[in-house]
Amino acid sequence: MKLTWYGQSTFVIEFGGKKLLTDPALSVNPLAKDLNIDDLEADYILVTHGHGDHVADLEQVAKRTGATIISNYEIVSYYGAKGFQGHPMNHGGKWKFDFGTVKYVHAVHSSVLPDGTYGGNPGGFVVWGDEGCFYLAGDTALTMDMKLIPMTCPSLDVAILPIGDNFTMGYEDAVIASDFVACDKVLGCHFDSFPYIEVDHNAAREAFSAKGKELIIPTIGGTIEI
Repeated sequence: MKLTWYGQSTFVIEFGGKKLLTDPALSVNPLAKDLNIDDLEADYILVTHGHGDHVADLEQVAKRTGATIISNYEIVSYYGAKGFQGHPMNHGGKWKFDFGTVKYVHAVHSSVLPDGTYGGNPGGFVVWGDEGCFYLAGDTALTMDMKLIPMTCPSLDVAILPIGDNFTMGYEDAVIASDFVACDKVLGCHFDSFPYIEVDHNAAREAFSAKGKELIIPTIGGTIEI
């Protein structure tokens, strides 16, 4: 699988012959000011929750690409009413798509769409198929429910975890989360986009290294192959 980071929680993940776009929100992220939203390609858009820094560009991308939105029932229904194609899920459920299997898992956060519409409960995704398995945690606190992931899903090749603190868990809790999900390779996200979530990169890497784990801190537009 190939993962390209576009800031905050926006990735394009090439998996199972498809392009999975996550939480598209370049236009509200100053770190992504030099990127063009119309360059993003997607067959599917995975949406963890409704906050503006996760859905700001969803409609623009979905309209141009015709991508299918995968999210909770409330978010898919909201965009469905606007004419967008979607597949609704809820916590604990899984579905086999043409690129692999997706399970919608618990996240501890909040969720409301930019216009104030209820965004349902936030979540994360575990995705697996012939190319491996990854966990996209979404915006979340450290939660004991993460321990269910290795009990109910294939072994993870990489966990995409927020590390920015304040609105999500910080990197210290992300180290513990990596134990809970039984994955020693972590790709950080949700950091540095604004002052509240700026991170000391060296301290974050050292916290993981001290536990024999690897933290990958991506660069904007950079691609990582797992």
